[in-house]
Amino acid sequence: MSDATPPSDDPQAPKTESFSVSGDKLMDEIKRLVKEGNARKITVKNDAGKTLLEIPLSMGLVGVVLLPFYAAIGAVAALATRCTIVVERRETSE
Repeated sequence: MSDATPPSDDPQAPKTESFSVSGDKLMDEIKRLVKEGNARKITVKNDAGKTLLEIPLSMGLVGVVLLPFYAAIGAVAALATRCTIVVERRETSE
C-alpha cells in the first residue's frame, strides 16, 4: 500500500509517501529507500500510528553512520507484525 500526500500550494512543503510492510520486510524496504538517495527522513510507525523510529537522512550519509539505525530497525521488526513507513522526499528539480 502506498499513499502520497496531495499536492500543496507551498513549494517548500515536503512530499511524503507511506508504505505498509510486514515486520520481516521492514529492513529490506528501508535499505532500498536509503539507497534511492532522495529521502530526507524515514519514519516507522506501528499499526496504531505511534512513531517507533525516525531516521533523518542527508546527502552523503554512509553505511557506518546508519549502523545504529539498522540495529534499531531490527529490534522494531522483531516486535512488530505490520509497520507503516512514512518517507519524506526531497523535491527533484525537473
